[in-house]
Amino acid sequence: MNSKQIILLAKQVVERESDAVKTITSQINDQFVEATHLLLSCEGHVLVAGSGTSHAVALRFAHLLSCCGTPSLFIHPGDAQHGLSGAVTSRDIVIVISKGGTTTEINHLMRIAKSRGAKVIAITEKPDSPMGLMCDLVLKVVTPEGVDMYGMIATGSSLVNSAFCDALCIVMATLRNYTQDQFGETHPGGAVGERLNKGIEEK
Repeated sequence: MNSKQIILLAKQVVERESDAVKTITSQINDQFVEATHLLLSCEGHVLVAGSGTSHAVALRFAHLLSCCGTPSLFIHPGDAQHGLSGAVTSRDIVIVISKGGTTTEINHLMRIAKSRGAKVIAITEKPDSPMGLMCDLVLKVVTPEGVDMYGMIATGSSLVNSAFCDALCIVMATLRNYTQDQFGETHPGGAVGERLNKGIEEK
């Protein structure tokens, strides 16, 4: 490939993924609203789990939920089979992310969570999968065909799921009337912390 072909291919990838993310707007529905009600009523923590690329999406989601006023932690589905599932209580909500809904360690974690009395929310393309059928609420998120390379390397689909999770984070922050000052208390470090602290001092 020459330089022009490389640049063209890169631009095509970005355009294709941008178009895929836009499809999220038509997938936000009553189940999304129900998820916000469940999260608002959660008396414990929101525990988010995923494997593979969904691991990265789940880790990011848990962090951003906490940034937006919903106490959350990532829970590793593999480690959950080796004692970490002891962290799950009846006061918690477990959110599991899996495109196909057949990941063994995710489904093991779900069974444990449900046996503990925790609510489970699934983000998946397959509501009729083993994962989808076990959970209390399914948030169906479908990525358009042709976005992921070979239909298997989760490039575009990870962005689609992340955008969906971002929407949930911002809605939750708004519903909680979560303020910039409250965010500043949880983010005192780095350039963001310096900027927030400067703003507080100037008030």
